[in-house]
Amino acid sequence: MRRVALVTGGTRGIGLGVAQALAAEGFDLALCGMREESQLREPLASLRELGSEVRYFRADVSSREERETLVASVRSAFGRLHLLVNNAGVAPSQRADILDAGEESFDRLVGTNLKGPYFLTQAVARFMLEQAKQPGYAGAIVFVTSVSAEAASPNRGDYCVSKAGLAMAARLFAVRLAASGIPVYEVRPGIVHTDMTANVADAYDRRIAEGLVPQGRWGEPEDVGRVVAALARGDAAYSTGAVITVDGGFSIPRL
Repeated sequence: MRRVALVTGGTRGIGLGVAQALAAEGFDLALCGMREESQLREPLASLRELGSEVRYFRADVSSREERETLVASVRSAFGRLHLLVNNAGVAPSQRADILDAGEESFDRLVGTNLKGPYFLTQAVARFMLEQAKQPGYAGAIVFVTSVSAEAASPNRGDYCVSKAGLAMAARLFAVRLAASGIPVYEVRPGIVHTDMTANVADAYDRRIAEGLVPQGRWGEPEDVGRVVAALARGDAAYSTGAVITVDGGFSIPRL
């Protein structure tokens, strides 16, 4: 029986790169996002061409009701779930100095980037624990965070705080689920080509050329996808709680 992965935000950017890598690895896919399915014909078709059964569920992970519906829908559609990839996230609508930033943006980012995946993981973990009673079951959970969980950007403090909180959530669930054989990982991307970074591409091009990233290039969604696929295979089964940076060396302390 084929394994099933739920990838939030799995139809664009890093999430699509992850979904493509998992499809190539033999997973069937449950994907969720905020857009209508009619807008997603191309990415969904490309994943199905890789041999995966792909179901799309429109859901806002910041909403308790929509999270509950999402988990119930995945359970009804597939009857099983082996991997959760918490990838969905939003950036500030407008970058603002931490001395000027307002609560509306903070609430939006924390709701989607932290509260949503925290409680989605709670619900999925319960489902996984039920399945773990079956012989041969292997589940895993991946949190996609950001180098902004550690790197401070005072002009987008709400984003940094949401990702730092998500990093701790990964540790908490890793500890709680370890004895049940469900590893939990944090994958921490750096500067990656996505629609989220498109409006600051020129600034990052310049900073990368100046040496911000030791490997001298942008990250691509497939760079993150390959790492998640390796974790999904079980290549790091004795490494629950591990933080894997995918940042071209950005996080290396340098003099």
